Amino acid sequence: MIIGGLQKTSLLDYPKKVSAIIFTMGCNFRCPFCYNPNLVSRLNKRDIIPPADIFEFLKRRKNVLDAVVITGGEPSRHADLPEFIKKIKDLGFLVKLDTNGTNPLMLKKLIQDKLIDYLAMDIKGPLPKYSKIVNVTVSTKKIRESIKIIMNSNLPYEFRSTILSALHSGEDVEKMAKLIKGAKKYYLQKFQATGDLNNQEFNNYKSYTDKEMKKLCKIAGKYVEKCFMR
Repeated sequence: MIIGGLQKTSLLDYPKKVSAIIFTMGCNFRCPFCYNPNLVSRLNKRDIIPPADIFEFLKRRKNVLDAVVITGGEPSRHADLPEFIKKIKDLGFLVKLDTNGTNPLMLKKLIQDKLIDYLAMDIKGPLPKYSKIVNVTVSTKKIRESIKIIMNSNLPYEFRSTILSALHSGEDVEKMAKLIKGAKKYYLQKFQATGDLNNQEFNNYKSYTDKEMKKLCKIAGKYVEKCFMR
């Protein structure tokens, strides 16, 4: 595992649990609106945290933390992810995985080996626009397969999308919701410009207003059990 960051405490990232967040390095997407570009393409060896340090930290926090969230980058790119998670589970923590859904075989293995307690998958856009949005060629078959695996996993899960008007129309949001039709939770996250995006031009792009986001959530809510705004 190549680990590029650790947030020691979060009350938001694992529902109703106190968690720590582990950020893995490397991603197979190049989303121009990425909020963690330092983990994607700006790899700095000085920022790498040895896994041993992570486990020592978790041992000290066993009486404080309930769970560990593994995000990135894209965690499923790391072949030793199952072994890494098993060590976390052996310490008694719940584990939530954030993924972009491009490695359904890894998802299937983690679920079969009972290494995951909660799953979250990003839906980047409607399938015909996927490669354009993430700036790499994407196997939409794998995206569909991961969605199916997650929805049939009998585990708590959520889907989420970062929405911005430059890339997503109301029609796009409807197609994305149809892609996960019947899902229990779908979060629409408002794009927020920051100074540290993959593509600095996106700092000048406008976000949807709260009123507009509510309308988009209403559109998505026709196809999923619950749609939430973030």
